[in-house]
Amino acid sequence: MSAPETYYVTTPIYYVNDSPHIGHAYTTLACDVLARFMRLDGRRVRFLTGTDEHGQKVEKAAGEAGLDPQTFTDRVSRRFRELLEVMDFSADDFIRTTEPRHVRAVQALWRKLVERDQIYLGKYAGWYSVRDESYYAESDLVEGRAPTGAPVEWVEEPSYFFRLSAWQEPLLEFYERHPDFVLPQSRYNEVVSFVRGGLTDLSVSRTTFRWGIPVPDDPDHVIYVWLDALTNYISALGYPDTGSELYRRFWPADLHVIGKDILRFHAVYWPAFLLAAGIEPPRRVFAHGWWTNEGQKISKSLGNVIDPRVLVETYGRDQTRYFLLREVPFGQDGDFRHEAMVRRINHDLANDYGNLAQRVLSMIARNCDGRVPEPGPLAAEDRALLDHAHALLPALREAIGVQALHRALELIWELIGAANRYVDAQAPWALRKSDPGRMRTVLWTLAETIRHVAVLTRPFVPAASDRLLDQLAVPETDRVFAALGAGGRPLLPGTALPHPRGVFPRWQQE
Repeated sequence: MSAPETYYVTTPIYYVNDSPHIGHAYTTLACDVLARFMRLDGRRVRFLTGTDEHGQKVEKAAGEAGLDPQTFTDRVSRRFRELLEVMDFSADDFIRTTEPRHVRAVQALWRKLVERDQIYLGKYAGWYSVRDESYYAESDLVEGRAPTGAPVEWVEEPSYFFRLSAWQEPLLEFYERHPDFVLPQSRYNEVVSFVRGGLTDLSVSRTTFRWGIPVPDDPDHVIYVWLDALTNYISALGYPDTGSELYRRFWPADLHVIGKDILRFHAVYWPAFLLAAGIEPPRRVFAHGWWTNEGQKISKSLGNVIDPRVLVETYGRDQTRYFLLREVPFGQDGDFRHEAMVRRINHDLANDYGNLAQRVLSMIARNCDGRVPEPGPLAAEDRALLDHAHALLPALREAIGVQALHRALELIWELIGAANRYVDAQAPWALRKSDPGRMRTVLWTLAETIRHVAVLTRPFVPAASDRLLDQLAVPETDRVFAALGAGGRPLLPGTALPHPRGVFPRWQQE
């Protein structure tokens, strides 16, 4: 079956009560890699991120900063936009929930739900966490606090309710028909178990603060921040104009990537809202784990929050990108450790990948007049390495298809390992005198393998990969997956190559 021509991937929109940290960078990095991979594979991609700017928590944070909410959100949202440049993220759109296009979409969705008798006016009395922007039943509380540890307060106010209870069975049927709607599998099981446990109607408006989108025809109420925020995934495509090119082309989304703490909102509330409005739900929600710092939970009170800017300044941008995705199986919790970062930089990037490229290109520069060598007949060993390189893309597609980003990198490094063993076994430096024709074949085979690796690592370490492709004189038009494989566009013998330079320096303590 041929792959669909479009791919729509989203981050959650980030809450602007604080500055970007490693968790925000990690989620957006995963989406960036997926977006870059799909573009290189010939898909038309839409990659969305942005900021969630309404709610009581933002209103409170703005007050503490001595600013009005709009000025405060303008300032913090800018920091999240700047993160795109810091980490070399290739987002196609950055949405803010204070934008008119989003406000229109949220109010249109509200009206659609009212029109379909999915919202009614009542009164809410129960526990609410401002920090989590979430309602909790008495049975949810742990020692008088939310399950997340956040404080809760008793709230009584008029409220509109969404008929979530009516969607319990339809949701369970939906999950059964789409067993890969939530990944990893453990999160899918968690969602199904929660819904089977029973759903109660959801309060979807507030009257005790003002910083939010007004309920249509009842401005005393503002729309619950999660109904507001989740709508960004369609407001960015032009909803309620379902005939717009973006909406027709990209909805339903292929993938929402989120942290595991907001799984319930994305895998239960969001599909329920959409089904209730007659809109098709997204194809998948992937919930990844959390990071700790040197074994400790990350928190502002401990002063151990990890700033992505500091990581990039300390270790390098591509090095940081590689570490975050290679160190931990995507979906599981991870621990940031300085020594682990240094090991990945020096062992994986500098020794394995960087040294392979440097050795081969330096030998070509010295022994082949700085030009792509002309290969002779290929031996079995040459074919085996090239076959490995040619088979890598289908294996990567499979791993990327289930968001196994760590596994994709492992597969690439298996080829790098095979190429390093091939160099040692073939010893082209010895062939230089004994059999220069064979040396040229070996070096061409290695250069062609490195070309495959460089193109396939572009989603993960884009700048370094492009520097390596520059050194192989690969034109921009050939830096795509269509140029790979047995039927691709191999390196042309005789092509002049620039002087080789290392792309992955070793990390040393200054």
